[in-house]
Amino acid sequence: PFVLSPSPAVTSPCKILKCNSEFWAATSGSHHLGAEEAPEFCTALRAYAHCTRRTARTCRGDLAYHSAVHGIDDLMVQHNCSKDGPTSQPRLRTLPPGDSQERSDSPEICHYEKSFHKHSAAPNYTHCGLFGDPHLRTFTDTFQTCKVQGAWPLIDNNYLNVQVTNTPVLPGSSATATSKLTIIFKSFQECVDQKVYQAEMDELPAAFVDGSKNGGDKHGANSLKITEKVSGQHIEIQAKYIGTTIVVRQVGRYLTFAVRMPEEVVNAVEDRDSQGLYLCLRGCPLNQQIDFQAIRSAQATEGRARRKGPSLPAPPEAFTYETATAKCREKLPVEDLYFQSCVFDLLTTGDVNFMLAAYYAFEDVKMLHSNKDKLHLYERTRVLTPGNTAPRGTHPALWVALLCLCWLCLL
Repeated sequence: PFVLSPSPAVTSPCKILKCNSEFWAATSGSHHLGAEEAPEFCTALRAYAHCTRRTARTCRGDLAYHSAVHGIDDLMVQHNCSKDGPTSQPRLRTLPPGDSQERSDSPEICHYEKSFHKHSAAPNYTHCGLFGDPHLRTFTDTFQTCKVQGAWPLIDNNYLNVQVTNTPVLPGSSATATSKLTIIFKSFQECVDQKVYQAEMDELPAAFVDGSKNGGDKHGANSLKITEKVSGQHIEIQAKYIGTTIVVRQVGRYLTFAVRMPEEVVNAVEDRDSQGLYLCLRGCPLNQQIDFQAIRSAQATEGRARRKGPSLPAPPEAFTYETATAKCREKLPVEDLYFQSCVFDLLTTGDVNFMLAAYYAFEDVKMLHSNKDKLHLYERTRVLTPGNTAPRGTHPALWVALLCLCWLCLL
């Protein structure tokens, strides 16, 4: 059996946090209760279910709310609880002597890499990241720029859920960025209780929403741990029981996300049909994708036209194509997709913090990606430099044929 920890409200009217907190307080230590005390636990469960029903209307789109509802049903079955009966008043939760957050021992099952035998092949790790306007690098190293305004699931598998909320950078602007992040670590065997982490603009906590910094009261609690790297700017979550590392940053007002995860965990999804909503695995829907390379080319062309004459009005952004390129080159000397994303974001937002977001996103790739040959990503069709362009009017197929003919002549 597991105990649901307090989880966040995605929208302010949703009171799921209050329901979860009351249940957590009422059942403190109840996963150690003997059979004779099971009625007390069932009473608390019914109170919990009643509370969630009261807030159902305002929590309809809340990921944590739906997780709580399913968790209640599971606990009801596990404890043979009747849905009809008395409910309880919550009592204050008291931590046991010597908070379990100080535990350093963990069973082998709570360490993903140690659970592999020496003769077994090492697990394959993958990376996913989200940053900027926003730009998505999937587990398959596909790079996309997306609209995805509102709440979207990044990861949804048997072990954890990650949901991001993207909001317009400026009123009426098509540019969006991540303003809220919710991560739910599901209860796992003897390792961790269910834990929820939430970050928002100007609030990057170094603890789960219940105030703890590890996986709870179970024996392998420290196989899930939060570490604050830079106060209010950079946290790291180690989930050793699933071999996963998550990095969350606040850059300027907005959030970035990066994860390193074994392929086995990535693909641990019961309902394969629902994977289409799993952005880190499937990418953004086609109708949500933006061809920022085409926009970038148009912006560069417009910049050249503007230099030839004063007829075009000045852009509202603080950067021209040339100044944005120069600024991004300060932190990103390689002109890969991270560099191009930086230029795009400076032109669309005028906010220099988006340059830093691209820089830190690439720094996280260097730390988390298992294949160092795939750190840089480039567009599939490179624009030829002026010295390498074919004469106008010449079909590329003709040039290929001529090259083949020359090669045959040499033979």
